[in-house]
Amino acid sequence: MSSLPAVPVSAPPDQPSGTAAAPPSRCFALVPCAGIGQRAGAGGPKQYARLAGGTVVAHTLAALAAVPRLASTLVVLAPDDAQFEAAVPRFAGWVARCGGPTRAATVQQGLQALRARGVADSDWVLVHDAARCLLQPAWVDRLIDACQHDAVGGLLALPLADTLKAEAAEAPGRIATTVPRSGKWAAQTPQMFRLGPLLQALQAADAAGAEITDEASALERLGLAPRLVPGELENLKVTWPADFALARRLLETR
Repeated sequence: MSSLPAVPVSAPPDQPSGTAAAPPSRCFALVPCAGIGQRAGAGGPKQYARLAGGTVVAHTLAALAAVPRLASTLVVLAPDDAQFEAAVPRFAGWVARCGGPTRAATVQQGLQALRARGVADSDWVLVHDAARCLLQPAWVDRLIDACQHDAVGGLLALPLADTLKAEAAEAPGRIATTVPRSGKWAAQTPQMFRLGPLLQALQAADAAGAEITDEASALERLGLAPRLVPGELENLKVTWPADFALARRLLETR
């Protein structure tokens, strides 16, 4: 697909007299939760690892449930997932067992599942990593405030503070060059885009065989420029074994 669908991307204009106003766009969360956690060393999917009195994904979903502007949350699981209900016994949102082999495939299937549940192409979808379990509701509200009238949408992100080094391809473990950090940001989640454009962007990337590691990069391939919304250092993604110890300390000291 080469062009975006004709969906409203900003606040609707004043309606002519005698016509019905367009319904306001709603916000939904989508949590891809179909990964197997190969890097985490957690002995299974990292989203189900125990952490500070609950599972990783339970902490994540509790934060999203505390955001009143989210109409509902959809968790996208692997087709053979048999752990979720035990890991989050009081989850009140939607569940779809249609996850794919990659994050992009899982999100794409999740967007289709949202459509099947009546979510409109003009509604906002906030895609959030199941493993970003330190999320706080105020950060989600910050993203919604910044993006709800934006033509494209945006994401939480952090300006890079560290000096960046590129590794030499011919000499692994050795520096090839220093990468200028000016203007560089580390992408986080949630990432907030309208359902229709995001689904089309992911489908176009899939058709082109492009590797998509976050939703913003799919929109970028179509020439769009998502908004960067300052995030928080604490909004880390539990990925490596050491991350669990840090996340545990942060959760226990809140």
